[in-house]
Amino acid sequence: MAEEQQKKTLRSQEWFGRQDKMGFYYRSFLKNRGIPQDQFDGRPVIGICNTWSELNPCNSHFRTIAEHVRYGVLEAGGFPLEFPVSSLGEVTMRPTAMLYRNLAAMDVEEGIRAHPLDGVVLLMGCDKTTPALLMGAASADLPAIGVSGGPQLRGVYRGQIIGSGTNIISMSEQLRAGEITLKEFHEAEAGMNRSHGSCMTMGTASSMASMVEALGIGLPTNAAIPAVDARRNELARLSGRRIVQMVHEDLTPTKILTREAFENAIRTLAAIGGSTNAVVHLIAIARRIGVELTLEDFDRLGRGVHCQVNLMPSGQYLMEDFYYAGGLPVVLRDLAEAGLLHKDALTVNGRTMWENVREAECWNREVITSIAEPFKPDAGIAILRGNLAPNGAVIKPSAASPHLLKHTGRAVVFESIEDLHHRKDDPDLDIDADCIMVLQNCGPRGYPGMAEVGNMPLPQKLLKEGVRDMVRISDARMSGTAYGTVVLHVAPEAAAGGPLALVRSGDLITLDVKAGSLHLHVDEAELAARRAAWVPPAPPMDRGYTRMYVEHVLQADEGADFDFLVGKSGSPVPRDNH
Repeated sequence: MAEEQQKKTLRSQEWFGRQDKMGFYYRSFLKNRGIPQDQFDGRPVIGICNTWSELNPCNSHFRTIAEHVRYGVLEAGGFPLEFPVSSLGEVTMRPTAMLYRNLAAMDVEEGIRAHPLDGVVLLMGCDKTTPALLMGAASADLPAIGVSGGPQLRGVYRGQIIGSGTNIISMSEQLRAGEITLKEFHEAEAGMNRSHGSCMTMGTASSMASMVEALGIGLPTNAAIPAVDARRNELARLSGRRIVQMVHEDLTPTKILTREAFENAIRTLAAIGGSTNAVVHLIAIARRIGVELTLEDFDRLGRGVHCQVNLMPSGQYLMEDFYYAGGLPVVLRDLAEAGLLHKDALTVNGRTMWENVREAECWNREVITSIAEPFKPDAGIAILRGNLAPNGAVIKPSAASPHLLKHTGRAVVFESIEDLHHRKDDPDLDIDADCIMVLQNCGPRGYPGMAEVGNMPLPQKLLKEGVRDMVRISDARMSGTAYGTVVLHVAPEAAAGGPLALVRSGDLITLDVKAGSLHLHVDEAELAARRAAWVPPAPPMDRGYTRMYVEHVLQADEGADFDFLVGKSGSPVPRDNH
C-alpha cells in the first residue's frame, strides 16, 4: 500500500501513469527507442541535464559521464532520460559566456518544469555551466545532484608544470616583452590542455566544482577528481544511484542549499584561494533559493580565513595534485575542526558535512597546508567599499602583490576594452608602475555580460622594464585562473552611472585592502559636475536576448541575475499539451 501511494505521488506519473488518451500519447512516443512497458510502472524518472557540446572543449567528455549516470540510475531502479541545455564554454564564446549564464539557467529551470521528471542530475564543467545549472535547478526545486566534469591533467612544457589560464597570461606577457619566441609560445599551447576537462588551476571551474561539494549539492570528492580518472566515472554512477533515493526521500535543493550551506561555501572559497567569480555566482544561486546572501557575508565570513591550498594562480600546484593530496574533504575537515564550518549541514548523500569529512586524510601538506601553518594567512576574498564603489567591489589578496595592497596612484583611464587595446602599447602613453589602470564600461550592462577583462594587460613599455603587476580597477570580472592586484566588480558599474564612470586620468585613487577601502580623491562638487555632464553609453543591441539582458540584469553585488528570475517557482505539473 505504501508503495502504491509512493507511485501516485511521483510527479512523472501525471504523464506516464494515466490509462487514457494522454497516457497513451506520452508513453507511446518514448517507446520508439524500444523502451519496455515496465519503465513506466511508477519508478522515478530522472533527467540527466547534459551540457555536452563540441563548441565547449571543457565538457567534451560528458557523453561518457552521462552514460555512467545512466547506469547508476538504472541500477537503483530509476528511469533515466537525458536532455540538453545550453553549454557555456568560456574559452570559445564571445563576447563572454557570462552573458548567457542567465539564459542557460532559464533553459534548465523551464526544461525541468516542462518535462515528466522526478529528479535531475546536473552535468557541469566549464565554469558558467555550474552556476547556471544550480540556479535553474534551485528555482525548479526538484531533487537534484551536481556532477562536475573534473579538471584536466597537468600541463607540461619543456619539463615544467604549466597551468591553464595562469601560464597563458604569463607567457603572453613574456611574448609581448620579447622574452620568448612565437615558436616557444605555440609549443606551450600544445602542452597546456592535454586531456578532457576544465581548467586545472584553481580557476572558476574548479572553484565552482568545489562550491558544489562545499554546498553539499554534490557527492564528496566531486571537486578535484581529474576528468580522465576512472574515479570521475564512478562518482557519476554513484550520483545516478543516489538521485533515485533522493526522489524517494524528497530531498530537494531547498533542504540542502540553506544559509548554513552558503556560509560553509564562503569560508571554503577563502580557504582554497578560489575565484572572485564565485562571489557573483553564489549570490545568484542563493537568491534563487530564498537565501539573502550579500557582500557583507563574504566580508564577515571570509576575512581572517587562511588560504590553505597552494595552487595556481595563487601558488604552484594544480588540481591533479590537490586531488592526490586528499582534495576538498581535507580542507573541509580542517575548517570544521577549527570551528569554521557548520558541521550539521545536510548534503545530498543524506549525511551531514561532518559525517562526510571527519575521516579525511591529507597526503601532502605542501599542497594542502594546515590552518596552523597556512600557505597564505588572512587571504580570503576581500570586499572593498568607498566613494568609488558605494555598493562594493572585490579583490583576491592571495593572487595580489603584497606591496600593492595599500597603494595610492594616479589613474590612467580607458573608456572601453577597445580603448585599452588601442592605447596600452602606445610608447607615448603617460603611465608608470605607480599608476592605477582604470577600465570603464565592462560591467554587466556595459560589455554586456561583465567579461573577464579586469586583469588588464600591462603596457608593453612597462613590461620591458620588468614590471609584472600594477593596481587595476574595473567593473569587469577576471578569470579565476588570473592573478595580480586587480579590483573587480565595482558596483554600480560605469554603464549604470556609477562613480567609476566619473573617473578621469590624473585623478588620485587609494586602495587599502586591509581597511576595505577604495577611495577616489575628487571632491563632491567636482563629481556632481561630472555626473551632470555624463552621457550613458548607447545600448549594444536594440533587439533579442542582449536587449533583454541589458534591460533586466542586476548589478554584480546582487549576483547579476535577471530581476524577474530571483526566487523560485517550483515544479507544478503543467497543463496537458493536447
